[in-house]
Amino acid sequence: MNNNFSLPLNDASEDFSILADFMKGNASEPSALSSEGQLAIDVAQTESQVIVVAPMAGCKSENLELHLHNDVLTIRGERQAPFQAGAEFFYKECYWGKFSRTIVLPVEVKSEMTGAEFRNGILTVTLQKANTGGNIPIIIVEE
Repeated sequence: MNNNFSLPLNDASEDFSILADFMKGNASEPSALSSEGQLAIDVAQTESQVIVVAPMAGCKSENLELHLHNDVLTIRGERQAPFQAGAEFFYKECYWGKFSRTIVLPVEVKSEMTGAEFRNGILTVTLQKANTGGNIPIIIVEE
């Protein structure tokens, strides 16, 4: 699911009132643009691993789901707002509610050697790279 969007700003003299109106919306409720928030992630690699890091303050581990299918990793979860219903906001920049992120991993990984750790509101997923590089062994069969 692609949650990217563009605002209809047609000329340089047009103000950003459309953006301001959008930002005033209640981000804890699904909007017309998306029913889920998109999780921010970092993806890095070492010689033998791919590491995915996702900060998700306010999420409980029991509200997290991880799915790995071939080279596609999906992270889903939900964060509950710490505010009482009807609270009046001065700023509302944090996303509260369901979120997800699906990424295509940059290399082939071994799903059976995947690990995940959720500590201090940060999810770290460590995936072992499959040994796809190098030479292909040839078995010689003599007749």
